[in-house]
Amino acid sequence: MSSIAAMHESVALSSPNVRPSLRPMAAAAMASSPAAISLPSRWRKAGAALPGFAGLRIQSRSLVSSNSKSLRASRCARNGRIACEAQDTALDLPPVTDTTWKSLVLKADGPVLVEFWAPWCGPCRMLHPVVGEIADEYAGKLKCFKLSTDESPSIATQYGVRSVPTIMIFSNGEKKDAVLGAVPKKTLTACIEKFL
Repeated sequence: MSSIAAMHESVALSSPNVRPSLRPMAAAAMASSPAAISLPSRWRKAGAALPGFAGLRIQSRSLVSSNSKSLRASRCARNGRIACEAQDTALDLPPVTDTTWKSLVLKADGPVLVEFWAPWCGPCRMLHPVVGEIADEYAGKLKCFKLSTDESPSIATQYGVRSVPTIMIFSNGEKKDAVLGAVPKKTLTACIEKFL
């Protein structure tokens, strides 16, 4: 072993930042590939240890409760401390599938909004609360559904859905308009108002 590799090993293994249980593994890694570990020249000269990472600290904080159903907050607890917070802002839209498509969308009285989405799609998750608010505001005037393109790919293909999220407006069994992507509520509202 070269003198530089030996110095690297002694500096790294004596570092308080290397857990004692990991020191044998670190020594084995350095012995097998001493060239893979290099320290900046200022640390080699000074013989300083590598900077360490102490981990994440989770601080508990109280949540302000709200009576509004659209601003309910839920917590995911881990060992009695809050690990994440999420808001249940979206009104859960009823799903439509291959079997219910004709009866719920094509034969519906009045306009129907269908959100084509996928569970893995981040922009879809951003759009869910917006569509939920629209469904709540236009209750009785507009029926709103969601269609998972993973579960019903044939309908998505039939209507030319190539990206999610896609919002389509149907009236009298015909596709009237489509909005692609996560757009602001004002854009969707303007589109809906044309068909009410």
